[in-house]
Amino acid sequence: MLKPIKRRFLIEKLRLLGFEGPFSGGKHEYMEKGGHRIFIPNPHKGEIGIVLLKLILKELGITFDKFNQL
Repeated sequence: MLKPIKRRFLIEKLRLLGFEGPFSGGKHEYMEKGGHRIFIPNPHKGEIGIVLLKLILKELGITFDKFNQL
């Protein structure tokens, strides 16, 4: 089951998946892996909600189960 998570926790999980960063990128920071770039939500808005988390996972092609197992 997905629930809102802290930005720091999302970054940790993305690093476990092989992403590097976050890097400064204008309005939003981003992380990269093999030429694929994923933008990270603003750190000042609190937790990352379920809807945004689902969009990020869909863009990465990661299932909820795999994400929770990390």
